[in-house]
Amino acid sequence: MAIDLERKFKPINIAVLTVSDTRTAADDTSGDILASRVQVAGHHLAARTIVKDDARLLAGKFNDWIDDPNIDAIVTTGGTGLTGRDVTPEALGQLDGARYIPGFGELFRWLSYKTIGTSTVQSRACAVVARGTYIFALPGSNGAVKDGWDGILAEQLDSRNRPCNFVELMPRLKEK
Repeated sequence: MAIDLERKFKPINIAVLTVSDTRTAADDTSGDILASRVQVAGHHLAARTIVKDDARLLAGKFNDWIDDPNIDAIVTTGGTGLTGRDVTPEALGQLDGARYIPGFGELFRWLSYKTIGTSTVQSRACAVVARGTYIFALPGSNGAVKDGWDGILAEQLDSRNRPCNFVELMPRLKEK
């Protein structure tokens, strides 16, 4: 990480979405980890909720948050596996104008490989930018959330990160 301390940190508004049929607010440990890291990094936790593994419901929540001017980015946990109920990537595919960020999933799996070995191939972690809002989809395990935030998002969502970062691109995301 190359943080340029001469640059000013610009906090952004981040929503955390847990994708699960079984978790509740009382036992959403991966959502707790994300929410904590968002705030410790100096960003604003703009919203947080749990949505069942249903592509239609997820796409609806994504669209609601994309249309909310007080949300700059969404980080999800869960629904990126291989089972029939894992539909987060499919929900992202339903969003109008969604543009995939292929390097995110590739980098996530490379980092995850260091922790869990070849089991990382079972992850469909991915990211898109949709109508000016970033959406980062992480697996539902605590370890995966830590890998994704600590290894990628903490740097890329820090406006001081050099040579470039996601924050500095935000004013241009809706360009045509």
